Amino acid sequence: MESSITQAQSGKLGRAGKAMKIKADRSPSERAFVGFIYAFTGLFALVCLLPFWIVAINSFADESAIKRYGYQLIPKIFSTGAYEFLFRGKQVASSYMVSTTVTVAGTALAVLITAMYAYVLAHPKVKYRSALSFLTYFTMIFGAGLVGFYILIANWLHLKDTLWALILPYLLNPFFAFIMVSFFRTLPYEINEAATVDGANDLRIFFGIILPISKPVIATVGLFYALQYWNDFFLALLFIDDYKLHPLQIMIRQLISNINIGAYVGGSQTNYGQPLPTYSVQLATVCVTIGPIFLLYPFIQRYFVKGITIGALKG
Repeated sequence: MESSITQAQSGKLGRAGKAMKIKADRSPSERAFVGFIYAFTGLFALVCLLPFWIVAINSFADESAIKRYGYQLIPKIFSTGAYEFLFRGKQVASSYMVSTTVTVAGTALAVLITAMYAYVLAHPKVKYRSALSFLTYFTMIFGAGLVGFYILIANWLHLKDTLWALILPYLLNPFFAFIMVSFFRTLPYEINEAATVDGANDLRIFFGIILPISKPVIATVGLFYALQYWNDFFLALLFIDDYKLHPLQIMIRQLISNINIGAYVGGSQTNYGQPLPTYSVQLATVCVTIGPIFLLYPFIQRYFVKGITIGALKG
């Protein structure tokens, strides 16, 4: 044990020494270029972070300060009136429940269906996999149009004003399916043959062997689907008329459009005798909406590169 610890420490010291040697061997021009790259990357990251900071910090600004001074990096007057007003009504909790339900259920079903379909496309013993791959790719180029899509969901399937109207259309994304196909093709087919010899059928092989070793691509595609479901507002705009089934994105749209904001959120036109905090409420709603995905993303984004590049061609 002590020898292994010593070897690990010596390996770390060796790598640190090599890194210091590389830095020392750099010419002044190389050092200047590296410094420029670091400065540019830091400045670019700051520019990307600035809009989020303005939205977050001004959601705590007093409405009168926003109207008088506009959006500032540091508000002159702080207030929690926007959040107090926002959480007084029931619409935020209702929209949160709708978005969470659609995202969780839709992501689970979409990942399962996409993985099963991609496994069929990648399986070398499936007779019509080439035809299925062509049909899948064909849908990426040509769409059915909005009119036919609306008639299918609203008139034929009768899913208007139901949560299935927000879940069903996104259950299979061709691009995500091809990502999984690329991954499944990197798995050795000998695994299937060995499992078949042991008496396992296709369902047992897929659920017991293939899925457990496909966690990187499942996490990547799952996050893609989760972002798609969470951020989508188009389906709700088309098929949801009942305000109780409005997801968070439609709620934001209603607030930003100033369509009967007081009655919509469930409060009144005044907040403790003060004018309605219109601008700060909009910013607070954005913060409340992006919160879950913003906190979840850092824990899953490490799977992005690994999940997408597995199975890619290497030059």
